Amino acid sequence: MVRNKTKQGQVIGLGEKIFNAVMIVLGILITFIALYPIYYVLISSFSKPFFVENGDVLLKIKEFTTASYEAVFKRNGLWAAYGNAIFYTVFGLMANMFFTTTMAYALSKKYLMGRKALTLFAVFTMWFSAGIIPTYMNFNNLGLLDTRTAIIFGFAIETYNLIIMKSFFEQVPEALEEAAFIDGAGHFRVLWSIYMPLSKPALATIGLFYGISRWNGYFWAMQLLKDDSKIPLQVFLKKLIVERVSNPSDAAIVTKTSLTSPTTQVYALIILAIVPMIIVFPFIQKYFKSGLTLGGVKG
Repeated sequence: MVRNKTKQGQVIGLGEKIFNAVMIVLGILITFIALYPIYYVLISSFSKPFFVENGDVLLKIKEFTTASYEAVFKRNGLWAAYGNAIFYTVFGLMANMFFTTTMAYALSKKYLMGRKALTLFAVFTMWFSAGIIPTYMNFNNLGLLDTRTAIIFGFAIETYNLIIMKSFFEQVPEALEEAAFIDGAGHFRVLWSIYMPLSKPALATIGLFYGISRWNGYFWAMQLLKDDSKIPLQVFLKKLIVERVSNPSDAAIVTKTSLTSPTTQVYALIILAIVPMIIVFPFIQKYFKSGLTLGGVKG
C-alpha cells in the first residue's frame, strides 16, 4: 500500500510538473505575442528606415538613430495635439469619475425608488446603442460639434465601469453609513468620506479603464472635431498614417543614407503615444487586481 501511494504520488507530481511546464511555455508564448508588436515598433523607431522598409528589423535595432523622433518633434501641430490629449484625458477622467461614482452610489441604495428599473435601463445601453448617425445628430442638434465640451461630457459614463463601481459600493457595511447619518452627514459627505476611501481599488480600476479609453480615443474626436487645433494626439497619429499610405512613393526612395521616413516617424509617434500609460500604470497596478476581483464579489 505504501509503495502504491508512493508511485501514485510520483505520478501526480510528474503530472503537475508537466502541467506547470506547459503553462510556463504558453505564458511566455502569449507574452511574446502580446508584447512583440510594441517591441518591433520601438526598435524600428530607432533604426534607419532603409532596414525597416526592407524588413531587416526583427529582433534588434539596425544602425541606431533618433532622427525619426527629431522629425516628429518638429512637425506642426504635434505639441498642440499632445496637449489636447492630456487635456481631454484629465478633464474627461474627472467627468467620468464624478458621474460614474455618483450614479453608482445612488443605484447601490436598496431604498432608492425605481432602483431595479434604473439599473436595467443602464444595463440595456450595453446591449443596444443609438448608433453612430443618431449620436452624431444629437451632438449636432445640441450645438456641440467642434467643441471640447462634446469630448469631455459627451461620453461621461460607461455602463461596464458603472456596474463595477455599483457592485463595490454595495459591499460597504450599512452600519458605517447609518452612523454617519446619525452624526448629521449628508449623502455627498458619506460618499466622499466613507465610500470613496474604502473603494480605492475599484476607483483605480475604473480610473485606469477610463484613462486608457480617453487617451486612446480617436473615433468620436475625429468625427466631432473639425478644427485641427483641437484634435488629440491619436487623431494626429491617424492623419500621419493616412499621409504615409497616400504617399507610398516616399518609401520607395528611401536609401541606406536616409535617416528618417514616414514609416519610422509613425513608429516614433506611436511610442510617444503609449509612454504616458506605461508611466502611470505601475503606480496603480496594486489596486488594479483587487479592484477587478472584489468588484464582482457579493458580500
